[in-house]
Amino acid sequence: MLAPFEINGKGPIGRTHKPTMTNNIDLLSGSLREPVAQPVATQFPACPYQWQWRGFRICYQQMGDSGPAVLLVHGFGASWRHWRKNVPLLAESCRVFAIDLLGFGGSDKPDPADPGYTFETWSQQLQAFTQEVIGEPTFLVGNSIGCVVALQTAVDAPDLVRGVWMLNCSLRLLHDRRLATQPWFKRMGAPILQSVLKRRAIGHWFFRQLARPKTVKNILTQAYYKAEAVTDELVDILMEPAGDPGAADVFLAFTGYSQGPLPEDLLQTLSDSPDPCPVAILWGTEDPWEPVEMGRQFEQYACVEKFVALEDAGHCPQDEAPEIVNYWVRDWILWKADQLPGVPEVSTGDRVIIETQRPDGDPQWNGQKGTVAHVGRRAITVILDRLDSDNSLVEGERQHFYREDIRVLAHEESARENP
Repeated sequence: MLAPFEINGKGPIGRTHKPTMTNNIDLLSGSLREPVAQPVATQFPACPYQWQWRGFRICYQQMGDSGPAVLLVHGFGASWRHWRKNVPLLAESCRVFAIDLLGFGGSDKPDPADPGYTFETWSQQLQAFTQEVIGEPTFLVGNSIGCVVALQTAVDAPDLVRGVWMLNCSLRLLHDRRLATQPWFKRMGAPILQSVLKRRAIGHWFFRQLARPKTVKNILTQAYYKAEAVTDELVDILMEPAGDPGAADVFLAFTGYSQGPLPEDLLQTLSDSPDPCPVAILWGTEDPWEPVEMGRQFEQYACVEKFVALEDAGHCPQDEAPEIVNYWVRDWILWKADQLPGVPEVSTGDRVIIETQRPDGDPQWNGQKGTVAHVGRRAITVILDRLDSDNSLVEGERQHFYREDIRVLAHEESARENP
């Protein structure tokens, strides 16, 4: 979640693994793996479930028993707990998994020399997790660098990925190919700083200065638009893994990683496929690190089906505005999976009353009545009632509502309205 150098629910305890596609064989290495599922009981445990990958402990959360599989992928410096406000609602209609990438959260943090902290490495991790733990093709939802990991996975293993949601994708502005477009002080300063931080003693000192609650809170306050969303709980979640052995080396390895793919490289590859993996994008417009204007340029790629500009949200909209993001993410996934939630039967001409259920719905319409003018797959158009100067009921304005936000009036209610 934290951008390098850019510094200006309880789990289902007791659940075991579902039978998997690989029969406990790691298809990427050919070695046998013993599945591990050892839930730990706290409110937001760092490692509610464990899985072994290439001998390393990987932590994850899972919730939900039915519906399409969804895998949530955090950003730089974060963990599965950055999705703590999203997992419960998504799990009402999906099988939801949230993973700690190798090197982050509660997962092991081995020497960067092996296996290397690159998008290719994390792609291999997600592929193996999808095969061994989830057991079916999956929708990937990423934030920040988690978006690039998700795109890389979709490129490397298209048969395993059903679709990708990108939330404020990292633009990798310090990538070697980006520096030419950056201001002179970044073009010169970033490589110098990266070179200095390669000196282990200096790099570890620098990391210790960052890994302090006050500093982390200051960085988050820049990344988030709403200051009230930067809570002590959030700071604690991000601080806890910073004390793990190897955490400083992971940080330094990734901040020095200016190679590998850019998001547009991966989007182009997906778009060039005969059957492109669908991509949806949501962008908090107040992100100070990843400008929304640059994000909008991704709309040009054929694989991108949707772009949502979310006002009053910053770099981590899933944590800052979950009451909105959850529904965007859920509805698109269920639409792509052809598993939309049950909604009331409604027909043109029905009399209805507005009763907003969705947290992102507008309550100003609650209690208003009207007549259905058009029925879509996901939404309906209602001609709202209006009283004229004679206090007679006439047609008013047309408004669009999600189906779950309307209730069809019973015949007796309609009869009372029109005796």
